[in-house]
Formats: sequence, structure tokens, C-alpha cells
Amino acid sequence: MTNYVVGMGEALWDVLPEGKKLGGAPANFAYHVSQFGLNSQVVSAVGNDRLGAEILENFNQKKLNSLIEIVPYPTGTVQVTLDGAGVPCYDIKEGVAWDNIPYTLALDHLAKQTRAVCFGSLAQRSAVSRETIRHFLDVMPDGDGQLKIFDINLRQNFYNKDIICQSLCKCNILKINDEELVTIGRIFGYPGIDLQDKCWLLLGKYNLKMLILTCGINGSYVFCPGKVSFQETPRVKVADTVGAGDSFTAAFVSGILKGMSVEDAHQLAVHTSAYVCTQQGAMPLLPEGLTDIKGL
Repeated sequence: MTNYVVGMGEALWDVLPEGKKLGGAPANFAYHVSQFGLNSQVVSAVGNDRLGAEILENFNQKKLNSLIEIVPYPTGTVQVTLDGAGVPCYDIKEGVAWDNIPYTLALDHLAKQTRAVCFGSLAQRSAVSRETIRHFLDVMPDGDGQLKIFDINLRQNFYNKDIICQSLCKCNILKINDEELVTIGRIFGYPGIDLQDKCWLLLGKYNLKMLILTCGINGSYVFCPGKVSFQETPRVKVADTVGAGDSFTAAFVSGILKGMSVEDAHQLAVHTSAYVCTQQGAMPLLPEGLTDIKGL
């Protein structure tokens, strides 16, 4: 039996003033997992249109394995515009292909062979994809080695308390940043508690194996029952930060699946995301010094 690592959810194009770029956390995650030598798959849906064909072609060029259904909805896009101060504004189009990922026999087969899956809240904004993701999580084998990572990834107003609660109940690892944790604290009714106490509270309440908290330049934490790992954020010359969080998650999960300690996997994740920040785009080739885990 092959143990797959799956990135599940949105596949889309970010349409920027200078042109379009492939977007979506699941593809970023799966691509970087594959660079660490693990069998990864992207699960999503595209439309029967030119943009959908270009996504599939892009995945093929990157040798990224995927289970992408073609559905009768337009391929997803995010319109990115700049306001007068140059700050980007995002319009994530609704009623698109990745809102309508069907649960198929092929997907059921994949779920039964999946050791780790990463999913977020954005792809659960519609009932069809939300039910597909939940069913996939339920069909995955249970066991100590199975990882169900909820990379919460709050976007615009495409989340609510029920989606977050249901996802927390189905995951065993939560990945969240400091801004999202403040939002969750407000939604759940404990805004006065400091960030670390919120993390311990969530870890215990939802019986999580781990909670990963990233705080930008202020470092990152991995909370486990009875212990916590902290890593400072390396100071690097930033080209852009697109996909850095997804590469962090991919590196951490890859390290854990390859038998690294939490502390060593955390260190690998920090160095990987820092490197991605020095490169243009979300999917740069990683240097062998990172991907050869034995050599770290």
C-alpha cells in the first residue's frame, strides 16, 4: 500500500496587474512535499476551459501528481488589484470549480491510501467541497501515524464558527498564524487570553497531536502535549512571501513522516520557508541541503 500525502482544496489563478500566477495552498503544499521525496497528490477541480487546461499543464510541467476533476463550473480565479497606496485587494470568485470537488471512486481509493492530508477553511465555503473534504477525512485509515493537518488559512469572510469547529474535530494537527489565532479567540469567546494560553487551550480541547503557531518575524512555535518547540525566524533578503507558509507546513510534515523529532522537523520547516521567501513565486526548487533530510 502506498502512503500518499495529499493537499486538498482550491486550485486557481491569481490574476495580478502584471499577469496571472498559479495559486492555491494545496498545490504549494503538495509540490514541496514531493521535493522531500514523498508521494504527494493535489486534489481539486477545474473547469472545462482554457484556464483549467493551463493548470493541468502547469502541474504536469512540475511533475506534480494530481487528482483533478473537470466539472461544469469555471476554473477558479482571484482578482488582485492595488489601491491608491499600492496595497493589494483580493476578490476570490465564487461558484467556481474548486467549490464543487466531487467525491468519486478514485478519491475514495486515494483516501484509503493516504497517510497525511492538509486542508483549509477556504475550500469548505461551499457545501459540495466541504462534504467531500469531510468524507475524505473520515475514510482515511486511523492510526498513530495518520496526520490530518488543518491549515486554517482564513480568507475574507469565507469561514464561520461551524466550519472551524467541525474541522478542529476532524484534524489532529492545527496550523495557524498569530492574526488568525486572535480571530479564533474572538469567535470562540476568549479574546482576553494570551496567544500561548489560547494554543494550550485549543490543543487540549480538541485532543490535538500538535498545534503550529507562526508569528511572522517573531518566530514560530509547535505545541505538543507537555512540551513546546520555539524557533526564531531567520533574517533573509525577502523576494516575496507567497507560499512561504505552505512550504513551512510541507517541510514540517515531511520531516515528521520521515521520523524526525518535532524540534528537528520544526527547524527544517523554518529554514525551508525562509528560503522560499528569498525566491520569486510559491514553488521554487529547494536546494539539496534542505531536501536531503539526513544532511540537515
